Amino acid sequence: MNIYKSCPTLENDKYILRFVFDEDLDDLLKVYSDIKAVPLFNIDNCHGDDFYYTTKERMKQAMDFWKLAYDNGWFVRFSIVDKESNEVIGTIEEFLRDEKDYFTNCGLLRLDLRSDYERASEIKSIMSLIDILSFDLFGCKMVATKAIPSAIERIKALRAEGFILSHEPLVGHDGTKYYDYYVLKKDNII
Repeated sequence: MNIYKSCPTLENDKYILRFVFDEDLDDLLKVYSDIKAVPLFNIDNCHGDDFYYTTKERMKQAMDFWKLAYDNGWFVRFSIVDKESNEVIGTIEEFLRDEKDYFTNCGLLRLDLRSDYERASEIKSIMSLIDILSFDLFGCKMVATKAIPSAIERIKALRAEGFILSHEPLVGHDGTKYYDYYVLKKDNII
């Protein structure tokens, strides 16, 4: 399956992951203007974007870029829909990273959640929709995602899903080294 020709919809009993729609704007603005959530977003190697958006215009610009990125095969951005409230409570971005560092042939996953969902049980439920499936969706040998040391709930969820902290840096396009990445290797999946 080529994820850039047909973006799947994934779901479990609590959440739906689907491509970002224009109608998600108001809900996503609540996520990206959430001052408690923003410090947990992975902004590594994002050309200076801090992902803190406080206007509909800025949120729409970001969403338009996400669609352009998908159309060009750079990355896919899924909206995370809470089935109970029918609200979009975050996004997951993922792409196949092919660079000259430890994180090559890696599905790099970025999870942006509203702060009231930053609980291990919720993160585990969301991650379980895509973490293992990423190996097929992106043809990668490992999946990596960032969790800073203060993201205790996120780290608990990642460990419960089998992710392990890597001591290797992710090297950015300008040579900057980034740390705090947790990896799930295909070879370790039972």
